[in-house]
Parts: sequence; structure tokens; C-alpha cells
Amino acid sequence: MERPGAVERRLRESAPHEIFDALRSLIERRHQASAVELLMADYAMTRLQPVGVLPHTRPAVPVHGTAPGEAFGTQQPEYVRDGSSVTVLLPVSVRGDRLGVLSVTLPAAAGDRPTTEVLADLQECADALAHEIVVAERDTDLFLQARRAERLTLAAEMQWQLLPGRSCSRPEYSLGAQLEPAYAIFGDSFDWSAAADDLYLTVNNGMGEGIDAALLTNLAVNALRNARRAGLALSDQAYLADQAIYGQHRGEQYLSALLLRFRLPTGDVEIIDAGSPRIWRLRGETVEVIELEQQMPLGMFQDTVYVPQHFTVAPGDRLLFISDGVYDALSPVGEKYSLHALARSILGTHELPAAQVPRAMLEQLLGHRGAGPAVDDSLVMCLDWHGRPAAD
Repeated sequence: MERPGAVERRLRESAPHEIFDALRSLIERRHQASAVELLMADYAMTRLQPVGVLPHTRPAVPVHGTAPGEAFGTQQPEYVRDGSSVTVLLPVSVRGDRLGVLSVTLPAAAGDRPTTEVLADLQECADALAHEIVVAERDTDLFLQARRAERLTLAAEMQWQLLPGRSCSRPEYSLGAQLEPAYAIFGDSFDWSAAADDLYLTVNNGMGEGIDAALLTNLAVNALRNARRAGLALSDQAYLADQAIYGQHRGEQYLSALLLRFRLPTGDVEIIDAGSPRIWRLRGETVEVIELEQQMPLGMFQDTVYVPQHFTVAPGDRLLFISDGVYDALSPVGEKYSLHALARSILGTHELPAAQVPRAMLEQLLGHRGAGPAVDDSLVMCLDWHGRPAAD
């Protein structure tokens, strides 16, 4: 067999829109595969859509109740035996961000599964493909088109392009986040960035709807990134973003936000609460709101001074960052989604990994709100804190 480096070189030498075709040809030749398919998770994380010359040339596969969906959810290979062949379903993920599933149909050997050597080689191919997709998306729309079960609104297009991903993981933590309605989101957004000893998170809830909300959130997120990348303290990041928004809108539009800095070696958290998103903590079997002193939303007044607060996370803690579109959601008869229902949802998803929690909680919210159009967008971010592993 070729070394894994040869697979990576083959993909890097291919045109961005041809990297999957190149991988498919390689797998077919190397393993006598009769079919190789790439299924990309859609924006709502409910379907896996095949990548082709044109989007939607073949039916999508539901995430729930299917073997590809199981591989996507558990991030472990799945196998489907069909007569003289076996289909191997492998997660396509990069640094914890789940992109989709690679489906490879092979001649069935003596058992129901390929050999360990073959499986390891196929997973190497899936991992190499994941990294190349992230790079290729700068230069081709093929993979972004494949994620669309329906057309995005322009505001949603702007918001999704702003996000860092939908999940990520390091030894110290695991993160997952989701926005709804996925194809017509307004002003909710999130961002994260990690360094050797720090994790920065922001959760934003911009006022307004449509393009106005998306433009406001884009201004805020890029102002915060600009200040963060300049190495400024958290309070100065908030101040400069506040001034950027106020300078543009003079207080007529503003943005609620949570800004956090986690110290990875210790679990110490520095936080600025500038508005409505709330934090819930699950510690053991206890669910509680982390009470913070609310400060002014970003851009409401000129020269606002922001003062950080502090708390500590312990290994095993789960933090949920939840926008008002969740806890203020109304049922068809006008009943607000209660804090009791939200706590029950948090407890009911405690066995799921962080990447799956936001989707599961938003589905429970949909059961309360009903199938009608949403009047506000909803954001759930889940962070599982593992703590820094002890040095060997």
C-alpha cells in the first residue's frame, strides 16, 4: 500500500473541486471498491447530502435512524453487509469538527468487516479528505453547495460564513454549537479561538432581523477578532467592539454578548456579560444558572467601561450558552419555554457528547414551539470541560 503521505499529496495536487474525485479513484484502485461516496452534513445537521457534480443529484440520508447517521453521530466506523459486499461508513472530521461521512463499498471478505489494515487505511483517507475540504472551501463552492438542503437567505449566508465551525475538541475541552432556523438565521452568532494556554469564546445576539442583524453581527465579530488578534485584554476587546458598533450606529443598534477567556491549565474563567445570552452549568446531576452582573450591550452607549468577572470550571463540568430565542420561545398558544423545561432538556442530554447536544436541545425546543416559522433565532453552545491532562 502507498504511504498515507501519498494520499495527502494526491489531494493537494488536485484542483479544489476535484479532490473527492481524486480520492475516489485512489480508493477504487487500491481496494477494488465498487462505490465511494461522500455525504456532507447539511446546515441543520439533520441530513447527510451526497457530493456530486451538481448538488442534490441523489437523495439525502437522514442523520437519525440510519447507519451513516450513526457513524456521523458516534464518530466511529459503521458497517452494512449486503450479500457479497460490505459498505464501510467512516466519519469525515477535522479537529473535532464533524463534516460528514465517507461511504466505501468493498467486496465482502470472510467476515462482515474489512481487515484492521484496510480500515486504518480508509480512515487515513477520510482524515486527509477532511483537512483538504477545509482548505478547498476557500476556492470552490462544491462542498458548501452539498451542505444545502434548501436555499439559504442572504442573512444566513453571511452568518454561516462568519462562524469558526460547529464543533471542535482538544484534550482540555470539547465544543459544539448550532443555530436555528439554520437556513434563515438572524443575528445570533458564536466564535472561538484557542492558543497554547487560552480559549476565547464569544456568544452574540444582535438586535433586528435579516440583513440588518447580519451586518451588525459581522461588524461586532470582526471588531472582537481584530482586538483579540492584537493581543488585547478581554475588557479592551469589549471596549473596542463597543466603540466600533456605537461609531457606526450611534446607539440605535447594539448587540448583546458574552465574552469569555478560559485558562486551559487551571480552568479559571474571565467573563464579560454584555447582554442577554445566559450560561447554565451541569455539575454532576445539578443544573444551575451561573449568575453574573449584566453590563451594557455592545454599542448602546459611548465609552462604556467593561469590568470582567471570574469563576472556575472543574473537570466534568458542562457549560451551556443559550440565547433568548431559546428561553423566551413561545408555544403556539403563547406559553413561554420554562426554565424547568430547559433544565430538563440539559439533564436529558447529559450522556451525549458536546457536539450533539445543541442539535438535540434545539429539537426539543421545536417540539415546544411547533412547526411554524420562528420569530427569533436560537443558539445553543455546549462546552465540556475535561481539564488539562497531567504531565507524564
